[in-house]
Formats: sequence, structure tokens, C-alpha cells
Amino acid sequence: MQKVILEITMSLDGFIAGDEVSKNNPMGNNGITLHDWIFNKKTDADDFLLKELFENCGAVIIGFRTYDTAIEDAWEGCSPFSVPAFVICHSIPNTNLEGFTFVTEGIETALSKAKAVAGEKNILVMGGANVIQQYLNSNLCDELNIHIAPIVLFRGTRLFDLNGINKIQLYKKKVIDTPGATHLYYDVIKS
Repeated sequence: MQKVILEITMSLDGFIAGDEVSKNNPMGNNGITLHDWIFNKKTDADDFLLKELFENCGAVIIGFRTYDTAIEDAWEGCSPFSVPAFVICHSIPNTNLEGFTFVTEGIETALSKAKAVAGEKNILVMGGANVIQQYLNSNLCDELNIHIAPIVLFRGTRLFDLNGINKIQLYKKKVIDTPGATHLYYDVIKS
């Protein structure tokens, strides 16, 4: 059964990027250390989690800031995803990496397009924080997976700066602890 899964790494104090995010510093100050469990210090357990995640993925949704600062320059003109990726943005940019489709009509349209190409596989919403917040606020997601890196950033982009939301209820499915991160898996209880 197809699910919409919010997937993101966060510092212990709630940041998904450091401060001063730019094209030259796509994860902000010290933000790249959030992803050591993926790139630098990954273990067999981390590899298994990533493999399982992407084997069941049929499409990816990201926000324009993630595309513009973290993907466009960092991946040398190629998508890091092996499935179609949809970028939520206000206007279509002049550049376009192969494998990305720009969606200017909002999160629901991006989700509809992603579902159409994903078949029975899951849709991963991978950030940034604003996109994750929009999907949580709109009650359009089934799961929230947060990978908590063992770092305290003190400032940057917070994951949970949600305005106008009373609460979001989650059901903890599992916790997996690896040396690089504590992986928290939740079902989102629909309101």
C-alpha cells in the first residue's frame, strides 16, 4: 500500500540545517554533520535502513530551497535519486537537472503527480523544513521518520516551527539506534 512518508534528519536540539545556509554552504554552519550517518560514518545498520527506504520509494518531493542550495550544485548536474523527483516552487527556475519536475501549484498537486508515477511504492517527502511543515499541517502524510544525529547546533533551521497547529498526534512504531543516529519511526494519526 502506497504511503506518504516525511523523511528528515535533525539535530538533538531540533535543527535540520545550521545557520547561514547558502549555495556555498548548503547545509549551513556544521549542518553537514547531520548526515554523517549517511555519508561518513555509516554502518551496516545505516546501509540497511537506507536500502530499505529507497527500495520501497517510487517518487520524491522536495522544496525549492533544498533543490537550489543542496542538490543543484552538489550533484554535478545529476539527480541523486533513482526515481522521479518533484520540486515545489513558486516559479520555474532557468536551470533544470534531469530527473526533476517543478511544481508551482502547491503541495497537493506535487503529491498527486508523485502518486501517479510511484505506482504502489511510497512517496518520500525529504524537506526542507517548510515542505515537511506544510504536509504535516495539511494532514497529507502517513508517516514521519526522524533521524536524530548526535549533534547540538544551537541555531539554524528548525523542523518544528509550525504556526496555527494545535497538535499533531503520532504513534511510535519503532526506534533503531545506530552509532550515527537514533532513527525514530512514527505513524501520523489523522485528525
